[in-house]
Amino acid sequence: MAAPAAAHHRLYSSSAAAAAPAPGRRLRFSLQPSPHGRFSSRAAARVLTRASGAGAGGGTSTSSAATAAASLSLEELRRGCSTWTWRGMSVNYLARGQGPPVLLVHGFGASVAHWRRNIRVLSESYTVYAIDLLGFGASDKPPGFSYTMETWAEVKQLILDFLEEVVKRPTVLVGNSVGSLACVIAAAESNREVVRGLVLLNCAGGMNNKAIVDDWRIKLLLPLLWLIDFLLNQRPIASALFNRVKNRDNLKDILLSVYGNKDAVDDELVEIISGPADTEGALDAFVSTVTGPPGPSPISLMPRLADVPVLVLWGDRDPFTPIDGPVGKFFSKLPSELPNVTLHMLEGVGHCPHDDRPDLVHDKLLPWLDGLPPPVTGAAAV
Repeated sequence: MAAPAAAHHRLYSSSAAAAAPAPGRRLRFSLQPSPHGRFSSRAAARVLTRASGAGAGGGTSTSSAATAAASLSLEELRRGCSTWTWRGMSVNYLARGQGPPVLLVHGFGASVAHWRRNIRVLSESYTVYAIDLLGFGASDKPPGFSYTMETWAEVKQLILDFLEEVVKRPTVLVGNSVGSLACVIAAAESNREVVRGLVLLNCAGGMNNKAIVDDWRIKLLLPLLWLIDFLLNQRPIASALFNRVKNRDNLKDILLSVYGNKDAVDDELVEIISGPADTEGALDAFVSTVTGPPGPSPISLMPRLADVPVLVLWGDRDPFTPIDGPVGKFFSKLPSELPNVTLHMLEGVGHCPHDDRPDLVHDKLLPWLDGLPPPVTGAAAV
């Protein structure tokens, strides 16, 4: 589903350009480990097994070779998946490792498998959870369900309920794109004994670019955006567009335009994104997300998180949320306004830094995690 998502963003977004701002401060304290459990997921098996036959591809550089060695195979991901029932719907998730918990939240059109290059490294020191949001990956795609940010991250709903019912310990939330925004909303609606920290990878400004009303480029496109919404609500047109964009060749071309490191766009990535798009309900999830309300903006929510440690990692070649756009400019100046925020620009990296250049992400993420204050004793309830 990242293919239609990328096509949608291509229509709505301007090209990226960036000058790297200065990073913020970081804290250093200790952490305490703890165990976890896991079960199997048939839905995850169906989605990931389809992708497991794809070639790994990849580049010839040292970083690409090291990344390939650290990546989890899709079979390993499948075996680590579990099913959690939320309001009668099945939610797919993975749990791996021991230590303080970290929850990975994917972006639009992605899934647990998009973290394939991060889970092994992180699970050496942390209990890593990764979740398929409703409508994506191997989680349910119920007909008529409203895919909005409020549904995903409102108090006692999906992300916060997952922390309360499954993780049950203070957690660091790590998100990419709209996953970052979901994490921001969840943290803003939780108490500080639940969310220990936030890691935002090229945070989106909303569920769709109708949220970015302060950008003159988006203002000019607003009539077109509403026309696209109207057309996508016509089932035959939406289906034709969806089928065209999720074509493997089209999808790979789109991914190449999104990633700075072209070696990262391998056959496995194409399968990871295209597999869930072929499941029942995927088209409805896509249309509902793209045509629905944009949801809350991180610009209005971040000031409420002044007491939460925040790490912002931003690829400077992101065509979706460019650093010179309103959201990028907001985050680039945030460390000068909020001392709890640390920002690092990642040179030559696109919209999905964790998969594009995981080595650069880990170089910044692991020391930051190691420096977090210890969790509050006895904290477990949302």
